[in-house]
Amino acid sequence: MFINAQQKEFWLIDVNTSERKIVKDSLSATKFLDSLAANNHFFTEVKSVKDEAVLTKIYYDKGPNYNSANIKLSDSVAADLKISGSFYTKNLDSVRKSINQKYVDLGYSFSRVKTKYLGMNNGIPQVELSVNRSRQRKIDGFVMKGYDKVPKRFVKNLEKEFRSRRYDENNLLAINRSLQNHPFVALERPPQTLFTQDSTNIYLFLQKKKVNSFDGMLGFGNDRDEKFTFNGTLNLNFRNVFNGFESISLYWQRNPDNGQTFDLKTDIPYLFQSNIGASVNINIFRQDSTFANVKVLPAVYYNLSGRQRLGIRGTFETSTVLDSLYTQGTDYTRKGAGLWYDYTAPTEIELFLHKTRVRAEADALFTNYSATDLDAVQMRYFLAAEHNLHLRGNNYLNLKGESAMLSSKNEFTTNELLRFGGWNSLRGFNEEALYADFYYYGAAEYRYLVNNQAFFDVFLQYGQLYNRMADLKPQLYSFGVGFNFFLPIGLMSFQISNGNEFGNEIKFGDTKIHWGILTRF
Repeated sequence: MFINAQQKEFWLIDVNTSERKIVKDSLSATKFLDSLAANNHFFTEVKSVKDEAVLTKIYYDKGPNYNSANIKLSDSVAADLKISGSFYTKNLDSVRKSINQKYVDLGYSFSRVKTKYLGMNNGIPQVELSVNRSRQRKIDGFVMKGYDKVPKRFVKNLEKEFRSRRYDENNLLAINRSLQNHPFVALERPPQTLFTQDSTNIYLFLQKKKVNSFDGMLGFGNDRDEKFTFNGTLNLNFRNVFNGFESISLYWQRNPDNGQTFDLKTDIPYLFQSNIGASVNINIFRQDSTFANVKVLPAVYYNLSGRQRLGIRGTFETSTVLDSLYTQGTDYTRKGAGLWYDYTAPTEIELFLHKTRVRAEADALFTNYSATDLDAVQMRYFLAAEHNLHLRGNNYLNLKGESAMLSSKNEFTTNELLRFGGWNSLRGFNEEALYADFYYYGAAEYRYLVNNQAFFDVFLQYGQLYNRMADLKPQLYSFGVGFNFFLPIGLMSFQISNGNEFGNEIKFGDTKIHWGILTRF
């Protein structure tokens, strides 16, 4: 009978605990015993070896576990980590793990800490720690899995930001944060890594978000004649339909004073696989049968990052007075050019639209009034900022401010003034019911998250407008409460607000009630 040597087993048996470990060959047995000696059992000793027909039994005593030791670091480790070359520790295992983690953080993902026993001194082991340092790993590229039809420029921007960075935990978290709450894609799971001999590639498992949305709002309140009226808003957004992160939005609004707004906007963020984007905005406003404004705003911009845009835009505007008896307005045409900047930081709270938003605009305008053939040079400025501040626990504070100004040496007509107020502006007032050549307001809104599906809020706003034409500069305030919650059909919002001018009594009849829903599909 012949026995194949490869079938022979090696049993390593602890003489104190009778614990048995089975390995396939003598080399594996030697490595196991060496690992004990290198991991605090410095006096590991083979007691006896019994060689039988089909197995070899090795009896060993690993001795005491010395976890306290005087440590001497090799010169290279002390230099790499910039720490003292010798010290005493009560937890040798912890020191080894700490050194290994520091090398991982430096990009040496497959380094190994070696322990060398130098002897005993007053009953304390003397140990030298060194590191077999692997090749430093750096991020070489990204591989998209799952939803892989993302714009090529999106991938190039990721590589531009992270390629050649050191492969470590901090950069992996930075990659995860850069994609967290991205408007068009979501991570199905954390990024994973494929190591080869020559490369380190990050695998991103993406999922296409449902970002098409329908946003509807219904409002109840009194108009300027104190008649009870309904008003509403419809906002339809088609986004990333063609996998280019593009968007097309349609917006319609009717206010209680019979004003209507129609807005169409298209946006393409990566033209010709570059960081240059383009957008066109067409805005039509009609105030009952009094006047109508048509505005076209074409823009070209550069994506500074996934969150920042800097652009230039043109302005082409026409206003026509429809009622010959209306003397507060006049026909005009306007052309101009300007700069704008937009920054948006995503939020971890799905109920909030964003964590931080900043928008700044400046336009130089040239206006011609056809009735008098008068030309005027004007400047228009706009600044808005919003931030959700986490106080503690489920408590948040939403801070928001907005200001705009239209300046000129000439007087303005009513149909060219800035309009604001309403659901997404100075609440407690009718939609776009406030006319000004300069205004500002600030808002503080306390939000309490009941859970990740609902929150209620209490808000207070203060603002002021200047209308040189009517010689008005009232100070305004508004306050109210709201409740937002998710239903199977989308995010439901309910809000009660009231606003007035300082010095005037609060009127119950001025209370505004808004109910809205945001559905994604």
